[in-house]
Amino acid sequence: MNQLILGDCLEVLKTLESESIDLIYLDPPFFSNRNYEVIWGDQGEIRSFQDRWSGGIDHYIAWLKDRVLEMHRVLKSTGSIFLHCDWHANAEIKVFILNKIFGEQNFQNEIIWQRTNAHNDARRRMPHLCDSIFYYSKSSNFCYNTIFGKIKQEYEEKTYRYEDSRGKYRLDNLTGPRISKGESGQEWRGFNPSNIGRSWATPNKIVIELVGEEKCNKLSVLEKLELLYNQGYIVFSKTGTPSVKRYLDLSVGAVIGDFWIDILNVQSNAKERIGYPTQKPEALLERIIQCASNENDIVLDPFLGGGTTIAVAERLKRKWIGIDQSVAAIKVSELRLAKQRNLFSSPFVVQLHKYDYDTLRYSNAFEFETWIIQQYGGIANTKQRGDFGLDGRNQDGVPIQVKRSDNIGRNVIDNFKSACERYDKNLYEKNKLDNKPIGIIIAFSFGKGAIQEVARLKNTENIIIQLVTVDSIIPIVTKPKLTVTFNDLGLTAKQLREIEFTAIGTSDSGIEFYAWDWNYDKEKGFKPEILHDKDGKQTQRFESGTHCIAVKVVDNDGLENIETVNLKINGEVSVTTPEPLSKSSGLI
Repeated sequence: MNQLILGDCLEVLKTLESESIDLIYLDPPFFSNRNYEVIWGDQGEIRSFQDRWSGGIDHYIAWLKDRVLEMHRVLKSTGSIFLHCDWHANAEIKVFILNKIFGEQNFQNEIIWQRTNAHNDARRRMPHLCDSIFYYSKSSNFCYNTIFGKIKQEYEEKTYRYEDSRGKYRLDNLTGPRISKGESGQEWRGFNPSNIGRSWATPNKIVIELVGEEKCNKLSVLEKLELLYNQGYIVFSKTGTPSVKRYLDLSVGAVIGDFWIDILNVQSNAKERIGYPTQKPEALLERIIQCASNENDIVLDPFLGGGTTIAVAERLKRKWIGIDQSVAAIKVSELRLAKQRNLFSSPFVVQLHKYDYDTLRYSNAFEFETWIIQQYGGIANTKQRGDFGLDGRNQDGVPIQVKRSDNIGRNVIDNFKSACERYDKNLYEKNKLDNKPIGIIIAFSFGKGAIQEVARLKNTENIIIQLVTVDSIIPIVTKPKLTVTFNDLGLTAKQLREIEFTAIGTSDSGIEFYAWDWNYDKEKGFKPEILHDKDGKQTQRFESGTHCIAVKVVDNDGLENIETVNLKINGEVSVTTPEPLSKSSGLI
């Protein structure tokens, strides 16, 4: 399952299976020794910053090398890694980390990405405009998909000079530079390519578009030529030389190499901008992911930052794992995913250090079952039917059942005992004989009847059923509290009502940030326009009508709460102070 994981990637990577990841993109903190690299400003990011800069370049390389070693372990033999860095340490990273771990023979490219134009200080020194992205595979048998650039307007106008009912096209040669004694050298419609020292080079891509790949493979060269001619794809010159029509809408453009100047850095007015200073453009990650992975492959970003990698991976139908030590990075990435979610989006889990009861208790049942079994160290079932009502097993094969409920009763114990026996009779009898649990039940709490029945089974039938509470697996704490007030600032020159909002969150761990959705729809979920507000104060303008505003608060543990404000703007100047707990309303 797709995962957002809060933690040091070194420790998290150690929990992942070897050779389980198809593609890794990492944009680790650059070796620049500048304090602006503390971006989110939360405790996890500050700790990571201090660890990274407690020594010089040697310490930085050792810090990064430990993590890349684990990345190499979890990467599949067909997988690749893209490491993004700048001029401060790119030479050391290539020589002392990537060449040592992946091997010089698996170096594929150093991609040069021109991320910006010249700076204002260009007169004093030659500006640094480019980043390096080192591309290594784990073996010689790696996934690679050719990437093509967009056709430039001037090239299109110059090259695609003809047009018919199908669209713009250019004329291309139907022969290749060699003589063939076989079918490729035969005469067709009065033209024999061998007479000019060449042979037929049929455009199979067009044939496949017309009849499919299977039928294309069965056709002879001359049959393909005849098909293309009958479909209007081949024309003859006055001298009798045939050419094929290459249509603009079927052109894939020029092959892109390792010098990328066509992708701009995230601009100040870009829709994808989230306010993260080192945010990478989605087009950059889109190119990398499409180049080195296929649909349903697993993409890993161990330094998640602003969440661009997983947002793009989700859109491109890849599975993904994002890791970061910063609570803000994880939660902002979660909100970013929520903003782009639709009916086809894949489910994902957020793994924090602490959790609140309401979020766990009322989450999606199947997602919760899978997640809590993994937290327990077990293996969750991938299907939901035909499993005797069991949800997974531990490393020894002992069945696990998850009940997303409180006060579990005796009837659950009775049904679970029978399910364990039917699931694996031999394992059931063996564990019974060895005084080991025949099964494990995970729930929020167990009632007196369940506890008594488990004790009776152990004492009278030597059957052990292990009862495990959720809070014994992961810490459960109280989520933050949130109140919202607003103030009418009056009408603007364009007759819009200007409202000032103030959100006040309280939590034992401290408040990390707020997010705002100005057009909240409960059915569609929280889709914030403002992802990261440290102060909890916003001013927004509204037209007449009814508006629902949602505010979300996130504390330093990553726990959250949401509050909604319902406003009806009809020209009156009366304000009702909103009530807490999502029951706010106002008339203006």
